[in-house]
Amino acid sequence: MIYLKTEQEIDLIKQSAQVLGKAHAEVAKWVKPGVTTKKLDEIAEAYIRDNGGVPSFKGFNGFPASLCISLNEVVVHGFPSNYELRDGDILSVDCGVLLNGFHSDSAYTYPVGEVSQEVRELLVATKKSLYEGIAIVADGMRMGDVGFAIQNFVEQRGYSVVRELVGHGIGRSLHESPEVPNYGKRGKGIKLKEGMVLAIEPMINLGTKGVVQERDGWTIRTADRKCSAHFEHTVVVRKGQAEILTTFDYIEQVTANTSLAVVVNQ
Repeated sequence: MIYLKTEQEIDLIKQSAQVLGKAHAEVAKWVKPGVTTKKLDEIAEAYIRDNGGVPSFKGFNGFPASLCISLNEVVVHGFPSNYELRDGDILSVDCGVLLNGFHSDSAYTYPVGEVSQEVRELLVATKKSLYEGIAIVADGMRMGDVGFAIQNFVEQRGYSVVRELVGHGIGRSLHESPEVPNYGKRGKGIKLKEGMVLAIEPMINLGTKGVVQERDGWTIRTADRKCSAHFEHTVVVRKGQAEILTTFDYIEQVTANTSLAVVVNQ
């Protein structure tokens, strides 16, 4: 069942997304060598709860934390830990907020200190591919059109798209129908309708598309142990251009003119 949202419900998701965007920014202030990923999780949870929200991920199917913290070759669903960030790491921070009965979901990948040009280009391309996909989202388009836009953009640049993990609908539940693959064929898949709210989240690998699941039952890493990047927005389908409900603005106020910035010329 795909739930189309009313304008009132979309407004509630926007409110959730504002708390989420600001929680991400609080985390961004602490992304630097020597800080533990557990510390980042504590910062996010405190901010979300202090602002009336609940971390969407904590307890979801048994997940133990408020953030999915995924380092380097980890694609998604990594656990926060006592690991201290190091110069040259890349760090994916995925977070969700439940506020007023509605969830929002977004992710951002940071370079920590000095990373190689090859890895920085992966981050830029992955972030750009998110906006390439969002640009296709409109009432009457097909899901395959969105996936094709993302896949075509990154594969032309020599990267690969993870197949086992996809985006999703979102609203009163964190994960709703439909699935939102980051690959596809134009003209295929379900037809997008105004009022659909989707979490679009390219997960793009520097090497091959293959992934493996670690023994913890959650952590997904690349099979070849090359880096992976992840960016995500929650958007609503409109008659014309999609509306982005989440925001990177607060993150980018923190990261502007620093090595953390992932700059895309749109």
